[in-house]
Amino acid sequence: MNLERKELLGVRRLSPARVVAEEAAWLLGFAPHDIPVLISAKLLKPLGHPPANGPKYFATVELEELCRDAKWLAKASDAIVDYWQNKNSRKACAPESQFVTRKP
Repeated sequence: MNLERKELLGVRRLSPARVVAEEAAWLLGFAPHDIPVLISAKLLKPLGHPPANGPKYFATVELEELCRDAKWLAKASDAIVDYWQNKNSRKACAPESQFVTRKP
């Protein structure tokens, strides 16, 4: 386990009130690249109204509640799986004309 992650998970109640997306991913047990997927699936809401390309912050209190919600964790896990299955199926269905081979 990553030493930083181990230290972060070992902190009791000294955590900050808000965390960035990467820290939210650690707390929830997801990869940092999964956070935008959860946001687009409306399963995770950043604080305030950040711009699309701006940094996102999340309330630690809300993340702690989500960690204890087995139904939410199942929905979030399913959303991640669905996202990657959809993305990978689009790659597999690419038109054959895209892969042109040269004849000698």
